[in-house]
Amino acid sequence: MVKYISVNVYKNIDDVAELLLDGKVGIVPTDTVYGLVARAADEQAVARLYSLKSRDQKPGTIIAANVEQLVELGIKRRYMKPVEHYWPNPLSVVIPCDGLQYLHVGKFSLALRIPAHETLRKLLAQTGPLLTSSANHAGEPTSVTVAQAQDYFGSQVDFYVDGVDLSGHNPSTIIRVVDD
Repeated sequence: MVKYISVNVYKNIDDVAELLLDGKVGIVPTDTVYGLVARAADEQAVARLYSLKSRDQKPGTIIAANVEQLVELGIKRRYMKPVEHYWPNPLSVVIPCDGLQYLHVGKFSLALRIPAHETLRKLLAQTGPLLTSSANHAGEPTSVTVAQAQDYFGSQVDFYVDGVDLSGHNPSTIIRVVDD
């Protein structure tokens, strides 16, 4: 458990777009559980997120406002074609990825999701795609409240967004696209 030291806590998810654009890493409520987030196009912020999660061989999930944002990031549209009609939804799709090494950390695949949560998509429209990972440490329960996330990460992150209690929400369903 991390001792909590004062870090800005925001009540409105809209208040953190500029922080993410400036390379900050924080905790936000997603359409599933509380997530540790960084802008996917920012290699330094991504490296920091992976360091906080002690992840060097397990990529997180990329969330975006729409498929166009994922294509602009460098994801091949052809891999999303068979599944894009399922979005927005709490459905993460693992697709092949030969570029973006700093994101896929040698796995040559990435999980992608267009969240169902309208406010989160509004944030994503401002920031571009975010890399996210559940706000917990490996083997520990996922955070469903901001207080639980604070217990895990304390002052190691730059900000928190105190949304609603997400008890009863499940992590996203994950599917893999194989041979288109």
